[in-house]
Amino acid sequence: MTLPSFLRLICLAAIWGGSFLFMRIAAPTFGPAYLIEFRVSFAALALLVTALYLKRSLHFRAHARHYLILGLLNTALPFVLFAYAAQTLTVSTLAILNATAAIWGALIAFFWHRTPLSVKSLIGMVLGICGVIILVGWDQTLVSEALIWPVLAGVLAAVSYGVASNYAKNAPQIAAFDNAHGSMWAAVVWLVPLLPFIPMRAVPDSTEISAVIALGVICTGIAYLLYFRLISDVGAASALSVTFLIPLFGIVWGYQVLDEQVGINTLGGMILVLAGTMLVTGFSPATWQTKRAARAR
Repeated sequence: MTLPSFLRLICLAAIWGGSFLFMRIAAPTFGPAYLIEFRVSFAALALLVTALYLKRSLHFRAHARHYLILGLLNTALPFVLFAYAAQTLTVSTLAILNATAAIWGALIAFFWHRTPLSVKSLIGMVLGICGVIILVGWDQTLVSEALIWPVLAGVLAAVSYGVASNYAKNAPQIAAFDNAHGSMWAAVVWLVPLLPFIPMRAVPDSTEISAVIALGVICTGIAYLLYFRLISDVGAASALSVTFLIPLFGIVWGYQVLDEQVGINTLGGMILVLAGTMLVTGFSPATWQTKRAARAR
């Protein structure tokens, strides 16, 4: 991996870790439906501008069914669930729950595609589940009936990402940029019916409005472009390593900006979740270094 690619990886992890910070700031006022409708709308517009610049046609109608499925499973549903959870949970907790997506993806692949589970994968799943339990079970502020639903929403959001990744295995072969662009517009459509039933809670201030704009343009639109560039430069396997950096930035942003306390349960839960994710995905620093050296030759 070249220095520019490495810097893009760090930048992407910082941006995606920051997405949970921006949701935490804006969700209590905007509510989950309006927050995510604004997020995907800004992202869709940013990707539209990019598509016009690159002279790329989306052909939405030709692949409408695919974009609608992907927009629901990979964008609208998990985004809304995380936004609901962000009204209560800390930035670090949200980021760590997000990292379990690969674990759920492997479990779903076992039932959906009959993909065998290795011993390492099974151990990884157990570690990941234990990590989530430690993350929320040792913190007395989380052990309450009122906060069970936000935690469950965060887990279900990660499950939705796992379902989306399995759907993509048999989905139409469409360019990654077009998938992102089309799924954002599909998410805009999916979220419209929710708006009358989940209204905004108050009039947002300038900080909350800025957070929503950053969430859509930077954390979604620009982040997708960075991610696709990474896949093009270093391959999907190396780009996956961003998954292990996002919780670190989530913890840093929550501590620095919102003064969220980082307890032993947060660090312990994060270590177990990331270790479990590495085992499930087969990713390891040694393997990554070997592939990197081979690519350099």
